[in-house]
Amino acid sequence: MRFIDLPPVWLALCAAAVWASRSLWTAGPVWSVHLGTALLVAGIALMIVAAMTLIRARTTVIPHREPDALVDHGIYALSRNPIYLADAIILTGLALRWQAPLGLLLVPVFVWWITRHFIIAEEQRLQRGFGAAFAKYCARTRRWV
Repeated sequence: MRFIDLPPVWLALCAAAVWASRSLWTAGPVWSVHLGTALLVAGIALMIVAAMTLIRARTTVIPHREPDALVDHGIYALSRNPIYLADAIILTGLALRWQAPLGLLLVPVFVWWITRHFIIAEEQRLQRGFGAAFAKYCARTRRWV
C-alpha cells in the first residue's frame, strides 16, 4: 500500500477530480488557459529543481523514508516543501488550463491533505534526525512560501 500512498498519486487523483469537475461547470476567460499553462511549466520546473537538489545532496525524495541530509540551501532556502508547492502550482495550473473553476476548490484541500498526511511526519523525522539544525531551518524558512 505504501507504493500507492505517494504525493504524485494524490496529485493525479486530484487532477482527475479537476478534470471531472468540468462536467459540472466549465468557464473562464481565454487568458486563464495561458496562465494555467505558465503555472504548469513553472510547477514542473520547480519540482525538477527541488528533486535535483535532494538528489545532489544524496538524500531521499521519497516521503516515507528517513532523510540522509538536511537540505536547507538552494530552493529549500525559500520553502521547506518546494516539491509539494510545485504540486499545488501544477494543480492550480490544470484547473485554470482546463477552465474548471470548481477544480480550484481542490487546491486548498490538496494542500491541507499533503500537510497532514506527509509534511508533519516528514518534519518529525527531520527533527529527530537533525535536532537543533532543523529547528533553526524552520525558524528561517517557511513551510510553503
